[in-house]
Amino acid sequence: MYIVAIGWLYVVLMMSITETNAVAGVATFLFYGLAPVSIVMYIMGTPGRRRRRKAREAGEAAAAKTAESESKAGQ
Repeated sequence: MYIVAIGWLYVVLMMSITETNAVAGVATFLFYGLAPVSIVMYIMGTPGRRRRRKAREAGEAAAAKTAESESKAGQ
């Protein structure tokens, strides 16, 4: 996934270098490269973020259940 993003940013960087002035080059890099790649990477990372959040919540629930059962056993 990352190699495609790096490749695309390289291509866009080469495109922006060939622009006639610096403002056009920066705009090309931002609007053809950085913005689309950041949006795609965010969307592609959503399932991983969801999995990590659910795993963290399951771990917290298990810890709370363990703490609750230990407190009842100690009484």
